[in-house]
Amino acid sequence: MGAEDRARLLAGTHHDPHSVLGAHPVPGGVAYRALRPHARSVTVRCGPLRTELRDDGDGFFSGLLPLDAVPESSRLRVAYGDTVHETADAYRFLPTLGELDLHLIGEGRHEELWRALGAHVLTHQGVPGTRFTVWAPNARGVRVAGGFNFWDGTGSPMRSLGSSGVWELFVPGVGEGELYKFEITRPDGSHTQRADPLARRTEAPPATSSVVDVSHHVWEDAQWMAHRGDTPVHEAPFSVYEVHLPSWRPGSTYRELADQLTAYVTEMGFTHVELMPVAEHPFGGSWGYQVTGFYAPTARLGTPDDFKYLVDRLHQAGIGVLMDWVPAHFPRDAWALAEFDGRPLYEHSDPLRAAHPDWGTLEFDLGRREVRNFLVANAVYWCEEFHVDGLRVDAVASMLYLDYSREPGAWRPNERGGRENLDAVTFLQEMNATVYRRCPGVVTVAEESTAWDGVTRPTHVQGPSGFGGLGFGLKWNMGWMHDSLQYMAHDPVHRAYHHGELTFSMVYAYSENYVLPISHDEVVHGKGSLVSKMPGDWWRRRADLRAYLAFMWAHPGKQLLFMGQEFAQGAEWSEAAGPDWWLLDPAYPAAADHRGVRDLVRDLNARYRATPALWQRDTDPSGFEWIAGDSASDNVLAFLRHDASGSPLLAVCHFSPVVRPDYLVGVPDSVPAWTEVLNTDALGYGGSGVANPGPLKPEPQHAHGQPTAIRLTLPPLATVWLRPA
Repeated sequence: MGAEDRARLLAGTHHDPHSVLGAHPVPGGVAYRALRPHARSVTVRCGPLRTELRDDGDGFFSGLLPLDAVPESSRLRVAYGDTVHETADAYRFLPTLGELDLHLIGEGRHEELWRALGAHVLTHQGVPGTRFTVWAPNARGVRVAGGFNFWDGTGSPMRSLGSSGVWELFVPGVGEGELYKFEITRPDGSHTQRADPLARRTEAPPATSSVVDVSHHVWEDAQWMAHRGDTPVHEAPFSVYEVHLPSWRPGSTYRELADQLTAYVTEMGFTHVELMPVAEHPFGGSWGYQVTGFYAPTARLGTPDDFKYLVDRLHQAGIGVLMDWVPAHFPRDAWALAEFDGRPLYEHSDPLRAAHPDWGTLEFDLGRREVRNFLVANAVYWCEEFHVDGLRVDAVASMLYLDYSREPGAWRPNERGGRENLDAVTFLQEMNATVYRRCPGVVTVAEESTAWDGVTRPTHVQGPSGFGGLGFGLKWNMGWMHDSLQYMAHDPVHRAYHHGELTFSMVYAYSENYVLPISHDEVVHGKGSLVSKMPGDWWRRRADLRAYLAFMWAHPGKQLLFMGQEFAQGAEWSEAAGPDWWLLDPAYPAAADHRGVRDLVRDLNARYRATPALWQRDTDPSGFEWIAGDSASDNVLAFLRHDASGSPLLAVCHFSPVVRPDYLVGVPDSVPAWTEVLNTDALGYGGSGVANPGPLKPEPQHAHGQPTAIRLTLPPLATVWLRPA
């Protein structure tokens, strides 16, 4: 072996170790070279031939085999101290990645990137082992280290596969469960040990190694998967329970949650759960929003197969699974993605574009095709490999604007002179188009807090801004959330002066396909829980909460409610403690108050699912009709919802703490009688029991622009739903 090759192998800068190590024909036989640091001796076995190699120092061993040609198979017998390890030689194998994979990676179009990169157990040229592949185009060399080589990658250098930036090595004998990392030689010659960006399993934090994984889960949700897309999500019931898995039942595993969460959500009647980020993250206090393992479910709660089991069980119970997905940024941990190969790779090379000003994290370089491919394939991965039914994309607004949270001078305009991040627009369009093409029945949801035009418009339809739509299926209605909670925070005596905060949402309700979100963000950081936002004493707070929830369930748009709010938890959410389940314990004196709110949410979901008027035309203006939108002095709202056949539901919301008898509400003359189907003031919910029993027949009296009217007794701080009798 030449001195240069030897030096490069020791320095970790050899791009083609297979050209030096292993068996190679030379005059007089076959030269065999091995690099085995810490080995006492190395013997080559080729059939009956045994040849002990000479120790050349620094872990190098070499010898001349008396053979006419390179043997098709050979094994190394390596002695370490008192132990002997026999294995096939990693440097006799052809590359395991084909030209098509490399071409797609180079083009940024490998939609199944997780099948090409990362660690994969397979049989190659008749030998079982694991293929390791990683994209590191700026690296001078890459080695793989793990328990199988005593965490010293010197003897496991990887080869560079042309100009693709991909490094590859097939390691015989390595299988499922092995820990590993990549040792990368940076352009300046220094070394860094990194977790695999495509690792499908990780160690539980704070440990940071990647784990070779093989899935053995057998899916049993074929019925769900075959029919989940039968009805478009915009025309289907969609009531979401938002959950932070590690704290919902602290200490529970994925498999335990499969029993507990499935039973609870089934009882409560939600159609979907939305899981706060599941992908691996080092800091639990980030709630999962600072991801380091984009392809690995967090190991805190179990294995990837355990997470699949949870999704499977939810599907078998008829419950959809949405997952928070965080492509906006990633943390700076030195063992993860930041300057992965010694230079900005996943992050933007422009410092003004790389650093996220709010969270101390780094933003992805969405203009780089390989990075865009990493994220687009990741979205597909969760939908295809874990049968996830939807992705709620976090912090979309921070991606769309170059000046997001940046002062003047701290950002540069785009090529058109504007503030829009054109790379982010292209990425989101590509992600949505790819997911919808490959994964029928999946929905993507944008957490987008601005008035960006066309968030839920198809990507091929250009809007007045000159951009095609972003292609999301749904968008969180942050304006409705902010305005309606602001209204509810006012004392009822002042609400008349803020009536527009409840009605303004209907001005833009059909500009996008909306979800009405009462999420974790509204019950942390000093904002208080949902019930604590309401004014007044405990009775009034609960009454306001019940009235508000029924208003929310009747308003156009889908619903999302964060855990703990369904039973009026008084404290803010804590990721360490989770929901205050003890509030429902019959031994607790006020348990009935909390059970009443929980029972209302259960009944709201049941009535909602059974009433197409509340969801079938959520995105169609003809599905909504104001009855009384201007009764500010009474703190009253009344409106109709219509299903596809025209069958109505009448919602009357009363946000004053008084009873209003004989309150005239205009109704269409096509309905001969109405009956009360839900009343948030019912005794069973903790209310005062003011109700409207029996069929209510319209009087031939004009009111609210309608030819007939019914007389209602409006309960205090309550919402009433009525249907044709």
